[in-house]
Order: sequence, then C-alpha cells, then structure tokens
Amino acid sequence: MKKKSLAVQIKKYWPFYIMMLPALIYLFINNYMPMSGLVLAFKKYNVRDGIFGSPWIGLQNFEFLFATKDAWIITRNTILYNLAFIIAGTVSAIGLAVFLNDIVSKKRKKVYQTLVLLPYMISMVVVAYLANAFLSSDTGFINNYILEPLGLQPVSFYSETKYWPFILIFINIWKGVGYSCIMYLANLGGIDPGYYEAAALDGATRWQRFTKITLPCLKPTIITLTILSIGKMFYSDFGLFYQVPMQSGALFSVTQTIDTYVFYGLMKNGNIGMSAAAGFYQSMVGFILVLGTNAVIRRISRENAMF
Repeated sequence: MKKKSLAVQIKKYWPFYIMMLPALIYLFINNYMPMSGLVLAFKKYNVRDGIFGSPWIGLQNFEFLFATKDAWIITRNTILYNLAFIIAGTVSAIGLAVFLNDIVSKKRKKVYQTLVLLPYMISMVVVAYLANAFLSSDTGFINNYILEPLGLQPVSFYSETKYWPFILIFINIWKGVGYSCIMYLANLGGIDPGYYEAAALDGATRWQRFTKITLPCLKPTIITLTILSIGKMFYSDFGLFYQVPMQSGALFSVTQTIDTYVFYGLMKNGNIGMSAAAGFYQSMVGFILVLGTNAVIRRISRENAMF
C-alpha cells in the first residue's frame, strides 16, 4: 500500500519534482560534491598524487591558524565584527521594516523597497570604489568637500585604523539591511491589524504597540535569523574585508579576518591543505555554535527553537 501510495503521489506531483530537479542538481554539485575535498585538511596536497593520493599529515595544516602570532588578532576581528553585524543589522532591519510597513501609499512603498534593496545587488568591488570616492586622501568627497571647507585637516583614512571598525560596520549595514528587512516586512504584513486597533483604543502609545505587539510577533523570525548568523560567526564577508580597505597593510590589525588571512597565506605559500583546514575549522565551529545556541533557546523558550 505504501509503494502504491508513493507511486500515486509521484504521478500526481511529477511537474513539481521536475521543477525541483535543477535546484537539487545544483545543490548537490555546489554543496555536497566538494565535501570530498575535506580530506585535504589532513593531507599535504601535491598535484602529481592528486587529492586521495597525497600523504596524510594529521593536524599539521591546522597549525597555520593557531601557531601564528596573528591568530588572536584574526580571531578577535572575525568574532567582534560578526557580533556587531548581528546586533546592528538586526536593529536596523527591524526599524526599516517597521518604517516601510507604515507607508500607506503602495507606489511609495515599492519605490522605497527598491531603493533599500539596491545596495544588496551591487558588487562589493563597486562598493569598494564608491567607498574610495568618499575616503580617498587626495580626491575623496569627505576631505575635499566637508573637512577642507570647514578648515579642518584632511584625514588619511587608508592609513589610520581607528576609523575602520565604524566604516566597515556602516558599509555592511548599508549593503545588507535591505535584504534582511524583507523577511521582517513579510512578517509584519501577516500581523492582524486588529491588535494595533485594540491597543490604540486602550490608549497604548506607538512605542508600547511596538514593544508589546510588533516585537513579540517578530520574535520567531529574529531568533531564527540570529541562530543562522551565529552559525557564520567564524566566517567573514571576504569582499568587505579585502576589497573595501584596498588591501592596505597599515589596516591589517583591524581588517584582517580568518578568511582574508587564509587567502593571503594561500597566495603566498600556495598550500591548499591549509586553506582546506581553515574551511573545515570554520564549518565545525559554526555547526557547534548553531547547536549550542539552539539548545539555549530551547531551554528558555522551546516553541521558538529551530529544532
């Protein structure tokens, strides 16, 4: 009976399975086939012997991340930037979603949605040159059109580290907040307007309606997106940290992350095993962080846990 039922289901929904097939093939080729390369993390790879013929060297490739004097700096930068991105990005996305949701005119709402989503579509290379147009010492907008008319000394942004944590956080939010707010905006559209009407009749202020109605309704989405973001805590946006600072060596102490450090090491030493070890390490730490965060949330509020 089960086989007959399965055959009936396949026959009934075969157009949907055909539609799914290209995505499943892509997922398999892009996400699952490369997993065989994880063995490179434990081997001294050479082209002549290939992936599976290269000699095993145990955990020596992982020393590249932990034995270096820069290990603390790159780990600190990766974690702290991601924490800042999660907190600032979540707050900005929710605020922007609430603002867009309150717009009555459908035409204006569509225009604003397009404008806030546009930066997400721009390549990070283009973003780097846009940032350079503002920050350049000689031709930058800030130095030539803001600081100079005010009689202030020009700032050499690409050689002073103190500005870059704020610059990178701002660019990350500017580029990604439009995409993040879409998910919150979809949730806001599903909240029953009757809740807000009843609260307004009871004399609730706008802030009280936001904290007592909007945030509780967004809570599952906030938790899910936060867990997924924590899973990428040991990853960084390579384009953001490599392209935007223009590879300035003077900024390495505040712009160097695990991803950029591995890239520079790979370009310098050509050791593929080291980069594979770094990727394996990041994946395992991310997996553990997701499980740990979800376990904490399940203990506090079981209905809001992912699994």
